[in-house]
Amino acid sequence: MTAITLNNWSRYYSLTKPKVVYLIVFTALVGMLLAADGFPPLDILVFGLLGIGLSAASGAAINHVVDEHIDRVMERTRNRPLVNGDLEQKSALIFALAIGALGIAILVVFVNLLTALLTFFSLVGYALIYTMYLKRATPQNIVLGGAAGAAPPLLGWAAVTGSVGTEALLLFLIIFIWTPPHFWALAIRRREEYAKAGIPMLPVTHGVDFTKIQILLYTILLFIVTLMPFIMQMSGLIYLSGAIALGIGFLFYAVKLYRAEQPNVIAMKTFGYSIYYLSLLFAFLLVDHYARVFIRNWFL
Repeated sequence: MTAITLNNWSRYYSLTKPKVVYLIVFTALVGMLLAADGFPPLDILVFGLLGIGLSAASGAAINHVVDEHIDRVMERTRNRPLVNGDLEQKSALIFALAIGALGIAILVVFVNLLTALLTFFSLVGYALIYTMYLKRATPQNIVLGGAAGAAPPLLGWAAVTGSVGTEALLLFLIIFIWTPPHFWALAIRRREEYAKAGIPMLPVTHGVDFTKIQILLYTILLFIVTLMPFIMQMSGLIYLSGAIALGIGFLFYAVKLYRAEQPNVIAMKTFGYSIYYLSLLFAFLLVDHYARVFIRNWFL
């Protein structure tokens, strides 16, 4: 078993897919801040984000363990620590289970039971149901498994309020609809690797042209869904202007990808924009929320 030391901690850290976890923690933070009329309690903020982050990191590490044989045949994952032999599977699994248990325990003790349960179900959904079954069973894997990835803002909302309201479900829906066009763009670029690994991603099973149509349709649906916070009076004109501008940008890339005869380059640009899109969309939600709080408290 490989112990965690100052010399190899970075290998364990890389197991957690830190860039993905940071985005998860950010969307959870947005859920917390939107749920509060002002600023949420500091202890809930700190322990909630810590528990959610550790649980997300646990799911990522379990994904490394389960997918080691797949990672060996894919170019973008060949340098992961288990593939390189930098860490042993047993060590990685113990680390993953330990930080997952710690994350859930923190949520139970310092936040609330609802958040802990929802986070646990999200962890199981990603690490077990998606990674071990759906990913290998159906080309709709990313759609069905997207629920786990869409949960963080809902978890953040539950941490502050102890409940799940319509607004929290709408935040969940936005990420749920965003996930397929985001991931399928990458899958187009990596379709040969997925085929070699035996993973039935949509471009492998139904072809690139069909996948491009699905990306365009989901992007149109996403544009419509992102208008709902304004329609439901959850947000105001600041968010609406940002959502429209970002949505037009996403539609531009989706249409360009749909029309591309050689889609690999534009597929990766679409994938990159989708990450930028989600981060800024949630940032607009935050700016709009606190602008409205400020106006309400000082001028009304």
